[in-house]
Amino acid sequence: MEIHIGNRVADVTLVSKEGNKVQLTIDGVPYDVDIVMAENGSCSIIHNGKSYNTELIRKEGGKSYTVNAHYQSYNIDVIDSQAKYLRTRKGGEEKQQDKIVSPMPGKIVSIPVSVGDRLESGDIVVVIEAMKMQSNYKVSAPCVVKDILVKEGDSVNANQVVMTLDIIKED
Repeated sequence: MEIHIGNRVADVTLVSKEGNKVQLTIDGVPYDVDIVMAENGSCSIIHNGKSYNTELIRKEGGKSYTVNAHYQSYNIDVIDSQAKYLRTRKGGEEKQQDKIVSPMPGKIVSIPVSVGDRLESGDIVVVIEAMKMQSNYKVSAPCVVKDILVKEGDSVNANQVVMTLDIIKED
């Protein structure tokens, strides 16, 4: 995922998570950290034997945060994978493909459609959670759900096909 910290852009990838132990890469550099989140937004991070305490304040919309750490504040924006993917494609909006592919590893939280459903541009077809954040994946053109290859609660890999579609040809 892409994270904006002030004027800096970082490419962050979750490699693995087991309990509080998290392995991730930031701009290709690997990090092993121990992260404990409290319900009040306090966060304790241990990295290389050093402890860091932060306060995480979620802004409206859920993809932006203010992080207070060491007497400094940072504005953080998390750019979801689908928005980043669409932005990097030529011309932004391209034709709807005949499948929905998970752009990242995660867990299927919701599939609000069924096989045979007719969808319109903007309809949400799957919700995927990664690193405690949920991303909605939408279709960009009229189509019909042909097959759903996963179910709620399943773990998915990056680039895994989760659904196939029949595109409705417009005259």
